[in-house]
Amino acid sequence: MSKRLASFVVSGDSVKVVVAQVSTDPHDPISIEYDQTWNLQSGAREPALHVLHQRCASFLKEQQIKAVVLKASAAPRSMATLSLLHSAEVRGVVIAAAASVAEVRSLAKGVISRTYGDRKVDEYLKDEAFWNSKTTGSALRAGSREAAMLIIAAKEI
Repeated sequence: MSKRLASFVVSGDSVKVVVAQVSTDPHDPISIEYDQTWNLQSGAREPALHVLHQRCASFLKEQQIKAVVLKASAAPRSMATLSLLHSAEVRGVVIAAAASVAEVRSLAKGVISRTYGDRKVDEYLKDEAFWNSKTTGSALRAGSREAAMLIIAAKEI
């Protein structure tokens, strides 16, 4: 038995989106079905955020995805920048859109590092053997590994 999960990682005005088939057996690899980056359209920010909301909600409905995991916000080490605030806006839009059609869970990178396995997330992201053993299906872009890691961690922690 398996289910489909989607994950979203927001960075600036782009969103990495990964969809994977996840077995109920925590030892089975996830099967990557979709790996894309959605960019906020150019022009006025407010209509672009609306388009992103519609795209996200429609995508999840069409793909019949009932569970979503997002990379949670992290506290800035210094004063918040405009770029950080824009990322937070995009993350909020994605969360609202996802929550309109699916169960949503946010996971912080630090929580994954403390509760999954014996290494920090960044170490897993660089480990080719780990990705070869934990994923099957469509090719996963190296830049999307963090989004896939959210799915892997969500099924095991």
